[in-house]
Amino acid sequence: MEERDVKELAERLNAVILAIDDVLQQESSPIRAEDIGPDLRKQFAFLPGGRSHSGSPIIVFPEFPAFSELSECEFHNVLTYLTSVPSLTAAAVGFVLVIDRRLDKWTSVKGTLLRIATSFPGNLQLVLVLRPTSLFHRTFSDIYFKLNKDDFKMKVPVIMLSSVTELHSYINRTQLTQELGGTQEYCHEKWISHRTAIEGFALMVKKTAQALQSFGTELAETELPNDIQATNSLLESHTEKKDRMKEDLMDALSQGNTLLESINEPLVRDPDYRMNQDELENLSTVQRLLSQLDETEAAFDEFWGRHQTRLEECLQLRHFEHSFREVGSPSLSEAGLSPAHLEHALRDLRSLEERANVRALAFEGDQLVQNSHYAVDSILPKCHELRATSEELNTNLKAKKAHLLKAMELHQSLEKWCEDGIYLLASQPVDKCQSQDGAESALQEIEHYLSTAGHHNTLLDINAILRNYDSVLSPEFKEHVERVFHKQVSMEEMFEKRRVSLKKLAAKQTRPVQPVAPRPEAFIKSPLSSPGEPHKNELHYLTSPPVEVTLRGSGKQASLSDEEENLAILRRHVMNELLETERAYVEELLCVLQGYAAEMDNPTMTHLIPSVLLHKKEVLFGNMSEIYHFHKRTFLRELETYTECPELVGCCFLQRMTDLQIYEKYCQNKPRSESLWRQCSDCAFFQECQKKLEHKLGLDSYLLKPVQRITKYQLLLREMLKYSRGCEGEEDLQEALAAILGILKAVNDSMHLIAITGYEGNLSDLGRLLMQGSFSVWTEHKKGHAKVKDLARFKPMQRHLFLHEKALLFCKRREENGEGYEKAPSYSFKHSLSMSAVGITENAKGDNKKFEIWCNSREEVYIVQAPTADVKTAWVNEIRKVLTRQLKACREHGIEKPQTLFSFHPPGWPKPSLSTEPSEENDDYSSTEDPLNSDPEDEGGKKLSRGKYTVVADCDRGQPQDLFVKIGDMVQLIKEGTDGQWLVRNLTSNREVWVPAANLLSLRQSKSLSCTSSQPSSPA
Repeated sequence: MEERDVKELAERLNAVILAIDDVLQQESSPIRAEDIGPDLRKQFAFLPGGRSHSGSPIIVFPEFPAFSELSECEFHNVLTYLTSVPSLTAAAVGFVLVIDRRLDKWTSVKGTLLRIATSFPGNLQLVLVLRPTSLFHRTFSDIYFKLNKDDFKMKVPVIMLSSVTELHSYINRTQLTQELGGTQEYCHEKWISHRTAIEGFALMVKKTAQALQSFGTELAETELPNDIQATNSLLESHTEKKDRMKEDLMDALSQGNTLLESINEPLVRDPDYRMNQDELENLSTVQRLLSQLDETEAAFDEFWGRHQTRLEECLQLRHFEHSFREVGSPSLSEAGLSPAHLEHALRDLRSLEERANVRALAFEGDQLVQNSHYAVDSILPKCHELRATSEELNTNLKAKKAHLLKAMELHQSLEKWCEDGIYLLASQPVDKCQSQDGAESALQEIEHYLSTAGHHNTLLDINAILRNYDSVLSPEFKEHVERVFHKQVSMEEMFEKRRVSLKKLAAKQTRPVQPVAPRPEAFIKSPLSSPGEPHKNELHYLTSPPVEVTLRGSGKQASLSDEEENLAILRRHVMNELLETERAYVEELLCVLQGYAAEMDNPTMTHLIPSVLLHKKEVLFGNMSEIYHFHKRTFLRELETYTECPELVGCCFLQRMTDLQIYEKYCQNKPRSESLWRQCSDCAFFQECQKKLEHKLGLDSYLLKPVQRITKYQLLLREMLKYSRGCEGEEDLQEALAAILGILKAVNDSMHLIAITGYEGNLSDLGRLLMQGSFSVWTEHKKGHAKVKDLARFKPMQRHLFLHEKALLFCKRREENGEGYEKAPSYSFKHSLSMSAVGITENAKGDNKKFEIWCNSREEVYIVQAPTADVKTAWVNEIRKVLTRQLKACREHGIEKPQTLFSFHPPGWPKPSLSTEPSEENDDYSSTEDPLNSDPEDEGGKKLSRGKYTVVADCDRGQPQDLFVKIGDMVQLIKEGTDGQWLVRNLTSNREVWVPAANLLSLRQSKSLSCTSSQPSSPA
């Protein structure tokens, strides 16, 4: 079919090319106006478009003094071209030559006639010569022409004319130009321009037809690919080439229409204008070329339509074949070692059931056949095979689903009975079991629970389990079942011991019983509790009740043995939760990376990705891939080696503590990730990915998983440590817990550190961040002239302090609008103190939460109030360590530190800079005042409460005598005005005046100011 199509296209385009050659008359004259443009512009001969009475084209040879100097080549080319312009019919009649030599000599006439006689390329019908008008040359030409007439060897008559009037008797005036006494308008430059444009347009049409012919051949010779991607690429490539061809066609059409308008211009300008014959032929030529161009476009469009249909059918076939191959070999997940694995496998199975709809695929094949697809012979056998495969595949899928459900049933049955039993044993209070009623109640709970074991008889026999669930037991699964079975056996033994003990207590007591109070650490919160199980979310006792604690040592040993068994069970419980949640965590990370991150590189999903998300995968997911590979390849495998000795798992955490620091990088990127997510959370890309994964929660919930996981470790380690007191791995667990908390602190600190704005230096130059937190800060500046409010701040500033090894930064906390991470605060940098130039006073009088940081011999003092005394102690100790290290470093290098900058002296040194005594000059600073998160320059608009105030600045109205209030006056507030002004009454003069709020201090503040100003600074 393709060969027939291209053959038909070639025939139609060949006809177009031949028609264009006929228009150009390339066989008779391959010369074009563009080739001989300079020769034509000499105008020694031209074709004005007139016709004789017999219809012969007229060629005019006007006055041209340099005619004899023309080369033979020039003469021949111009006349050859001029004779090729008229139609073949007109040229066959013969040409009429009009030779104008009225202003010349006979020799010129003779030379012209001789050259025409020997070199004129066309048929001649008549030669008309306007002879020289001077008497001498006219007489001479008549005589000489009669005597030498035979020398010209012309087969047509040559007529000598004396005037244009005689010429008009041979040719109508309307066919002659104005130079020859006619009425015809003629512009030689315009004629050349039209001829050049027409010939250029004809060549463009010809080249376009040839290009389309070649392209059609190329398309027909292209073999169809055998895969989807290559077929898509071929379709896109051919479509792109076709579009370029269509653009060339449109350009040619535009050029032809422009040329047509130019030829018709005289008619538009003057409707009465009559075109000469050459102009009419030009118009006809352009119209014919446009017609050929339309034919070319129509032929190509028909061919392309069939070719495109063939490519699209090929693409449909490749998709059909790909789906057919997938149906033939579906991959089914095996039953895993945990319910999480099984849930994942069931999701895969449901997804496979949707994808492997064999009947739908067979119906798709039938549709292709009905639509007369070119590959019907290949599609029909596949449709038959699909129908044969459909039943078999559905049977296999149902069997696999039953297999997975049975494995899930076994998992749930194995775990539930043991878990409920452990919680029952651990939840029976010790003190209640010491009474007869309490023992009977506990015994009833035990008996009732054991009665439910009848539903699990098959689970109490390992051989029955292996026999009934043999179809779902892989070697690994079988080992897991055996471990759970051994745990069940241990549970039965524990229940039997507890039941025996409770029976003895429930019987009539014949000896005194020593009640034992539960140990403080006996209270636990179940590590596997859930909101849906409120009875498991309450506090329980760890220890098995020592139901008969007598004065004999044997009973005490039995009690301790029960307690150790309970603790061992709970340790295994915590370890199981650690492993199960770790496996689920790894699977969730893989699900996100494959279902979202990898899809961002999928070409078929690119159109769904918004522009703001393009090339932002690293921003959205951070280093999640690195976290996944660490847990999958390393951490999970190492944790699994501690299954039988969970109390030693702390060693695993310590060995991988450096690797776990990758979470710091993830958490630092989280604000950027959160911001990007909020910009495009509703886009179609995320919705499509979530739909494919069958997730109920959006991607943002899964992006939070790493943050939740690193926090979960410290909770699990606390639980494990609680149940491992006195065990071999207790110290490692304590160190691991401290190290994890250290990582969490470093993550938290780094999140605050990256939120600092306005600091012009490099924060990394300040050394390691040691501590950070929010404080109330008062400032004192005692050097130089300053406003009263700068001498001592009575209302503290709220500042966030960052203690580095080399500097202490003061920042102002600013809450941001938004949600989630976008609501995280930022910190505006205010100032910093070099740790090499500060000292501290450990206690400020009046408040055990305050301490002082000062520099420059106490010229600058910062009184810092911590939220609690413990926070203050921690900060003072850390600053002391920094100053001590500085002193030690100076001594090691032989550097003496200046007295004014030395920040710490151990006890016994002459002038200690770090004091543990209360600072005398801060007696009146109150810790009960509300801290303001403001700067000194923000206090101009402070709010005042009604009462008495002291004026701290003179207030006048322009004249010295108009001084209404002065420094030290006591005033009473009356009402608040605008721009921070208050109307006050001077209690001395009883006059009322408006005073800025900044000029007023309460009596309490005034008293404090006088104290701090009058007392000398005591040495720290």
